[in-house]
Amino acid sequence: MRHDADDRVLDEEQWRLEAQAVIKDVGKHVRDLRVSERLVSTKRGIYLNLTTLEDLRFCVELSAAGFAVVGNRHDDASNAGNERFETPYSLLDFVSPQYRNSFGNSLLDKLKELSNRR
Repeated sequence: MRHDADDRVLDEEQWRLEAQAVIKDVGKHVRDLRVSERLVSTKRGIYLNLTTLEDLRFCVELSAAGFAVVGNRHDDASNAGNERFETPYSLLDFVSPQYRNSFGNSLLDKLKELSNRR
């Protein structure tokens, strides 16, 4: 039996683990990213509070359908139904020009480190 991505159901602990992996992966390219303590995660997804390097604040829903900005401030999911992004990188690229610089500089640093090892 085949299910669409939107039908994927994880338990709350699995969503929390998924969110922690995202936070660890992109955390150094944002001012702050954490699981919302006010909005309840469900079997369909979890909410993250994002502060970009530009100090813009968003509430982001992470679900099987991907990532979506659902609010223009922390703990606010009143703007649901927005564009979905498959990865945290594409979402951050969309909302934060400084993310691109930070991520690009990180890649350059890694390349320099590799070339210095030779």
